Amino acid sequence: MNKIKAWVSTARLRTLPLSVSGIIVGSALGHKNFIGTTVFWLAIATTLGLQILSNFANDYGDGVKGTDNEDRIGPERALQSGIISRNEMKKSIILTSILTLVVAIALIYAAFGKENFLYSIFFFVLGVIAIIAAIQYTVGNSAYGYKGYGDVFVFIFFGLVSVVGCYFLFSKQLTGSIFLPAITIGLLSTAVLNLNNMRDHDSDKKAGKNTLVVKLGVSASRKYHFILILGAMLAMFCYGLILYEKPINLLFVIAFIPLIVHLRKVSKVKQPKLLDPELKKVALTTFLLSILFSLSQIL
Repeated sequence: MNKIKAWVSTARLRTLPLSVSGIIVGSALGHKNFIGTTVFWLAIATTLGLQILSNFANDYGDGVKGTDNEDRIGPERALQSGIISRNEMKKSIILTSILTLVVAIALIYAAFGKENFLYSIFFFVLGVIAIIAAIQYTVGNSAYGYKGYGDVFVFIFFGLVSVVGCYFLFSKQLTGSIFLPAITIGLLSTAVLNLNNMRDHDSDKKAGKNTLVVKLGVSASRKYHFILILGAMLAMFCYGLILYEKPINLLFVIAFIPLIVHLRKVSKVKQPKLLDPELKKVALTTFLLSILFSLSQIL
C-alpha cells in the first residue's frame, strides 16, 4: 500500500454515508427543496470533515495506545502499518480540525447571517465541542471511547445534533416530533459502533479498551444490539404514523427489510470476524433509510 492509498484508507470512506444520514433527514424536514441550498451542502461538508477527523484521530489514538495490533480483526490501520508516521497523523488531525471549523463557521453564517447572534454563538460552541469529541474518542488519557462512553456520544452527535441541529438551521424552530427521526439515526449509528466493538471485543479487552461491549460482554451486547435496531425502527415508524397524510409518507419502511435480515444474521453469528461485513450493511441501510425518508417528505 502506498501513502496515498493509506490516507484514503485512513479516511475510511465506508463510514461517510452513515455520517451524512442525519444531515439528509434533518434537511428534508427543515426545507422541502434542501438539495439546492447552500446550508445543506455546507452541513454535508462540515459533517464529512468531522467524520474524517474522527477517523484520523481514531487511527492515531488506537495506534499510539497499541490497541491496533496483530490481534485486531478489522483492516490494518495506517499508523499500525507504519506507512503514516505519528507526526504526519497528528498534523493531519490539526489541519482537518481547522478546515472543519472554517466550514462550520461558513455554515453558521449561511444559516443565520448577521442576525440571530445568539444562535450563531450556540452553534459555534457546538461545533467546537463536536471537534473536541471527534478527537477525544480515542486520543489522550481521558479518551471516552476507552471508558465505554462512545455509544452515548455517537447517539448524541450522529443523531440528536445532526438531525435536530440541521432542522433548526433551516427552520429556526423546534418541534417535539423531530426527535423521533433523530433518535432513529442516533440508534442506528450507535448500532454500527456496537457491531464494531463486538467484532473487536477480544482485542479491545486484551488492550484495555473498555468499550461498552467489553463491559457488558458479548451475549448482553447482542441483546443490546437488537434493542438499538428495533428501537430505531419503532421511533421512525411512530413518526410516520403521527404525521401520516398519504402512503408515500411510509416509503422509508422499505429500509426495515435489510435491517430485519441483518438481525437474523447477528443472531446466528458465532465468530466475531463474521460481523465485519454487517457494519457496512447497517451503515448503508441507514443511508438508504435517510434517502427514502427524505423522499417521503418532499414528494
